[in-house]
Amino acid sequence: MEEPLEGIAAADARLGRAFPLPAAALPLARWVEVFTAGPGAEVAWNLDDSRPGSAGRLAIYAGPCPPPERDLVAAQPPENVEVEGCSIRRRRAPLDQAEPSLRPVQELSWSAGGLHLRLTAQGPWEDSALLEIVASMIR
Repeated sequence: MEEPLEGIAAADARLGRAFPLPAAALPLARWVEVFTAGPGAEVAWNLDDSRPGSAGRLAIYAGPCPPPERDLVAAQPPENVEVEGCSIRRRRAPLDQAEPSLRPVQELSWSAGGLHLRLTAQGPWEDSALLEIVASMIR
């Protein structure tokens, strides 16, 4: 079960190192949540989706073990993409049950620096924007 953490410093303590944050610019956030996720931690940016076509959420998991697999209804088969010499596994699903700003969903998973990472993006994200965020975390 996920439990809230008191900010990024608590996520750092849980990992025993700095939680990897993107260096790329992110859309305007309404609020940020930090919580436990399995043996790791997750940071979720709940974005300002008040403009039509704006994405609603971005979350990053980091931990010593892969995050639990999510059951994504009607997900496309996973595909692999390469970013900065790192192999990234990408899954996409329509997420029809979510409100419009939270669909579709994309998950990008990889390992770097001894951590397992997963970026979950909900809403109408451009592939190039998500890959830029991942690249900023790998550099």
